[in-house]
Amino acid sequence: MSAQLEQNRLILASGSAIRRDIMIGAGLDFEVIVKPIDEAAIKDAMLSDGARPREVADALAEAKALRVSRNELGLVIGADQVMVMDGALFDKPASIGAARDRLIAMRGQRHELVGSVVVAKDGAPVWRYVSETKLWMRDFSDEFLEDYLVREGDLVTKSVGAYRFEGPGAQLFSRVEGDFFSILGLSLLPLLQYLRDCGAIAA
Repeated sequence: MSAQLEQNRLILASGSAIRRDIMIGAGLDFEVIVKPIDEAAIKDAMLSDGARPREVADALAEAKALRVSRNELGLVIGADQVMVMDGALFDKPASIGAARDRLIAMRGQRHELVGSVVVAKDGAPVWRYVSETKLWMRDFSDEFLEDYLVREGDLVTKSVGAYRFEGPGAQLFSRVEGDFFSILGLSLLPLLQYLRDCGAIAA
């Protein structure tokens, strides 16, 4: 691999299928390399120190990118997202039953998704972007909720809000404020601009 190709090599340090699909849809040539980090330990330590949600999301995204960047050449993209409602941070629901309880609690309420994208190179962060989106969940019926859970199945346990905004989960909402890609977990447009600015993709 030439030095130029090594410099412009793109690596997604995330196992998220939707983040992968976003980058594929944007026409990016990249690899997926995921190395585990202890997300729970990082989150717990930061929250115990009084960290804000945006700081937690940013630290998790950076940790993912650095974990891969220390051993791989190129630009490594790490991303993470946390959900906040009434000042509390939430993890992914552990079961469909937990997702049902989560959605009932969110029904008719507003929550925020705070996401971060960090690009690392040679084991150090070189760019970051933090997004905050607001989403209002409509006051849906119990009948709708049960039908939704049947249709989505275990997929409701794959996201912190128990919904796929790019799929049937869009029907849960009455209003949103924020960028579509940021809601999905990867702020694509700012990332593309950075990649153009640094010469990794064509301007």
